[in-house]
Amino acid sequence: MRTRVVRVALVAAAVALLLLAVPLAVAVRFTFLADENGELEREAMATVVRVGPDFAAGDPVELPGGRGEVGRGIYDAAGRLRSGVGPATGGDTVREALAGRVAQRQSDGELVVAVPVSSGERVIGAVRASTSSRTVWSRVLWGWAALLGLCLLALGAAVVVARRQASLLSSPLEALARTSLAIADGDLTARADRSTIAEIDEVARAHNAMVGRLARLLERERHFAANASHQLRTPLTGLQLGLEAALADADADARAALAEAAEQSRHLDHTIDEVLRLATSRASTAAPASLQPVGDLLEAAERRWHGVLARDGRRLALAGEPAAGQLPVPGRSTDQILDVLLDNAHRHGAGTVTVSLRDLGAALALDVADEGSAVLDARAIFERGTGTGSGIGLALARELAGAAGARLTLSGTAPTRFTLLLPLDENA
Repeated sequence: MRTRVVRVALVAAAVALLLLAVPLAVAVRFTFLADENGELEREAMATVVRVGPDFAAGDPVELPGGRGEVGRGIYDAAGRLRSGVGPATGGDTVREALAGRVAQRQSDGELVVAVPVSSGERVIGAVRASTSSRTVWSRVLWGWAALLGLCLLALGAAVVVARRQASLLSSPLEALARTSLAIADGDLTARADRSTIAEIDEVARAHNAMVGRLARLLERERHFAANASHQLRTPLTGLQLGLEAALADADADARAALAEAAEQSRHLDHTIDEVLRLATSRASTAAPASLQPVGDLLEAAERRWHGVLARDGRRLALAGEPAAGQLPVPGRSTDQILDVLLDNAHRHGAGTVTVSLRDLGAALALDVADEGSAVLDARAIFERGTGTGSGIGLALARELAGAAGARLTLSGTAPTRFTLLLPLDENA
């Protein structure tokens, strides 16, 4: 682009200089020739004043001094040279002067001016002044050389300005290209900088907006994949273990095993729906799928996690106000958050896991506590990638809580306790 901008600027400057220089060159030639003819006419007039009325009778004339390169001659009425320098017969220039007019000619390498000499009302002779045209043309050529030098100087200045403008125009575009290549290589944090050119800045803003939207879409996609993997792994494992246990025990109740598997599959279906809803909706506008009594959700969570904790020699306890169990809460979101918190207590906690329910009037508090100790502060523990596991569960739980209009906090560290505050619908 730089070369193209410089080339276009040079072509434009060259055309402009050509359109200006050619008329100027013609004007220089005309001016120098006109000046020289004027000088010759003044030389001739200075000689005319020396010619007296007795010239026609043969009185000699003394020529005055003048420029050395100018030849002057006085001719009589018959066109014959009487004094000075010139051809023996004056030719067309002298004949025109004898006719009463000032004559100017350029012939045989000379510039010639002839001025009539009058006495009374009669032309009695002519004064011829001449000089070599080389003198004039040397001045013309020097003028043209000066004009050419000015044109070359202007062209050089145009090159400097064109290169600077090309740099100003191309640098932001080259930077934008580098940013695009960095994004293509996977750096979604790269952004185009502002420049001094409004049009390029508009392109950069549109580019940055596009990259920002793509980054959010990719981040949402990555989060969806990670969330789905995290949330489906434990239910699938429980479903598989339940079916394998039923197959291994010849005396097992097949109907009970199938009923448990059906409940697990429904929970899996709800998990998929909730993860998809979180991935495709904004937290500020997402609405919960349905309201369910919180007591039913706690009973379902106990059925899913009692056996998992019992296999590790740990106990799951439910505590709370019986009347609060009938209060409606966002069912699927609360279900998923309980799974994350119970899974976290199972993997990273110790001792008995206690789920407590408290009615706060305008909100409902769900506490999930164990007998372990949290090693991270309340802010860092909810960041993705934090901790010894995948670092997804608690971050996902907070996102689900935000999408449901609830709030999840770390309310205790020794022992570890998480609190989910669920706003109650006054119309429910």
